[in-house]
Amino acid sequence: MKEFFKQNRIFLAIIVGALIIGGAIIISNREKNHNGEDGNCVSIPELSDMALKLTTKVIDGDTFMIEGGYSVRILGIDADERGHPCYEEAKQALEELILNKEVKLEKGKEDQDQWCRYLRYVFLSDQNISLELVKEGLAVARFSPEDVKYKEEIAQAEREAIENKVGCKWGERIIEEDEKIGFRWEKLTSELTGLKIVGACQAGNYLGKEIIIEGKIVDTYRSKTNTVFLNFEKSYPNQCFVSVIFSSDQYKFVQSPEDYYSQKTVRIKGEIKEYEDRPEIILKNPSQIEIGK
Repeated sequence: MKEFFKQNRIFLAIIVGALIIGGAIIISNREKNHNGEDGNCVSIPELSDMALKLTTKVIDGDTFMIEGGYSVRILGIDADERGHPCYEEAKQALEELILNKEVKLEKGKEDQDQWCRYLRYVFLSDQNISLELVKEGLAVARFSPEDVKYKEEIAQAEREAIENKVGCKWGERIIEEDEKIGFRWEKLTSELTGLKIVGACQAGNYLGKEIIIEGKIVDTYRSKTNTVFLNFEKSYPNQCFVSVIFSSDQYKFVQSPEDYYSQKTVRIKGEIKEYEDRPEIILKNPSQIEIGK
């Protein structure tokens, strides 16, 4: 037997190595399926409507984990992700509200999103967590066309937060941070245009009005019809605001505007319209957009 192992040690080492690698791949795939990273949600168990679950970890201001290691995305709001100005404050507020507490999870129209996160309205006793975060100026109201159950009261809370400059989203702290960045504007200013300037995530409050929108283009896309989409502050499908350049107008702009404007802080001038529940401005001329210097 010893002679056998001695003569075949290389072959046996290869077999053992293959078994170790194979096992690691299986474990990795199981974890991927569990977390929904490959879009396969078959391993995610059913979660009944109005289920009571313990919150075990807060990811950011609109996402958390429950017992069992499953993720929940709060409906009715959108909070900053890591690297954006209000991420820490929104996350901390959500931790103070629900971490290590039992919450009630109310179903919306859809059960899960593409990342296999449960989509739920969240309540602590009778306290609507979406409403609380918007009231405190830590998240913006965000609804899909199909899921509007608490839209009226959350949208009203957002309007009041904006008017009263409440919290990280609408308070003076954001203005001070913008001033520290020191962007200079030569064309799209209130003095030269007579138009109001608002942040990209506030655009939805000015539908039908001509205005100047300021924000960072963090995600771009060119469609099969050569329409260019410039998404502000967050990547699709969570963008606050969209600027659109149709193929018929692109000859007026720089070549590959989806690359040229990507990751730039810009101002956009035009009438705010709504398309698929997102505010947008259609760019027909380069004079409508300016990059901050």
